Amino acid sequence: MNEQQNIEFKAQWTDTILKTACAFANTNGGSIYIGIDDNGNPVELENVRKLMEDIPNKIKNIIGIVPNVNLIEKGGNQIIKIDIESYKYPVSYKGAFYKRCGSTDTELSGAELTRFLLQKSGFVWDQTIEPSATLEDIKLETLNHFKQLSQKRLSFISTEDDIKLLLEKLNLIENGNLKRAAILLFGKNPRKFFITSYMQIGRFVSESEVISSDIIEGNLFEQVEKAIEILRIKYLQNRFYYEGIVRKEDLEIPEAALREGIINAVIHRDYMISAQTQLRVYDDKVWLWNAGKLPEGISIEQLKKPHASFLRNPLLADIFYKAGYIESWGRGTLNIINYCTSTDLPEPEMREEMNGFLLVIHKYGEASEKTSEKILQLISKNPDTTIAEIANFLNLTTRAVEKQIKKLQENNRLKRIGPAKGGHWEVVKL
Repeated sequence: MNEQQNIEFKAQWTDTILKTACAFANTNGGSIYIGIDDNGNPVELENVRKLMEDIPNKIKNIIGIVPNVNLIEKGGNQIIKIDIESYKYPVSYKGAFYKRCGSTDTELSGAELTRFLLQKSGFVWDQTIEPSATLEDIKLETLNHFKQLSQKRLSFISTEDDIKLLLEKLNLIENGNLKRAAILLFGKNPRKFFITSYMQIGRFVSESEVISSDIIEGNLFEQVEKAIEILRIKYLQNRFYYEGIVRKEDLEIPEAALREGIINAVIHRDYMISAQTQLRVYDDKVWLWNAGKLPEGISIEQLKKPHASFLRNPLLADIFYKAGYIESWGRGTLNIINYCTSTDLPEPEMREEMNGFLLVIHKYGEASEKTSEKILQLISKNPDTTIAEIANFLNLTTRAVEKQIKKLQENNRLKRIGPAKGGHWEVVKL
């Protein structure tokens, strides 16, 4: 047995162990073993009888929780085992709040502390009242636009003309006061209340050189539409391609993936962190970052397969769903991946970076050419390889690989020798 998320070893009792008890109570609970050193070896414990009386009282009187304290034996030595439950209310030690991160106790501060206290009280940020906001801060044009968008899912909304009653039905007003979500979604000027609630777009020719930038302000519905529009007009090129004999036009990256990424960014962003949503356009990719790491209990790998929805801002997500901007919760990242891989692009990159979440979508052209080259290299090494094997190796769908192979065959760079089963590939030109 080793020290971990829910296990702590201490050779002797000191009152600083109360900090660990506090951290366990604020996280998922855990056990503290008094009489075991850092290497997991039992040591002789002093004043066992007195400690068995003092420890429960200290924990109860100083941090306000009731532990389960038992005496056990290991290697001929007496060990005091303290079991701490996870508490629904916040627990503090000397005025500070701690959480368990791995095998360490971390003091909470700033936005993280605010988020923790809200969560323990049963609230989340977007559901909290904004006391200085009034109905005068609501933009009627956006609200009316939402009424049109939501007719399929909320037919009764289109006939509601009372603004206050409408916002109450949408759960955006409590006791006559607007919630923060109402300001972000329908406000005339959300930055009046939340200074960094905007988006910044820049054209980068290198990591440090920016040749153009724009600030996208307004409520979240306006930000999404303005961002897409300015990207179309100013930052992204159109590409022309053919499906059979039909000439088609699209942006350098799938617009559906771009839109889904932007919507995800504004919905799931942590608005307690003072950093605007950022979108960088490079020669070969689009880089989209929003503040706030993934919620506890979900990983990057889980985002790439069907997963439960973890909503940082449930009201924002609910209204965007009702407006038809998202089809179902928990599928945003899967949609982005599918929009890209089904049109010959590599799987988008997703990672936690700079206390936030980063999405990187590669453009058509160079990225697609690189994929073609990788396919040719794989086939040259193994002419008997299958489409499924190529797709698995390159993190593409089989459909995307089939399209690439078809293009390579049309360009006389690849031939199929023999039947689909039992035949093999022949690279004509690397």
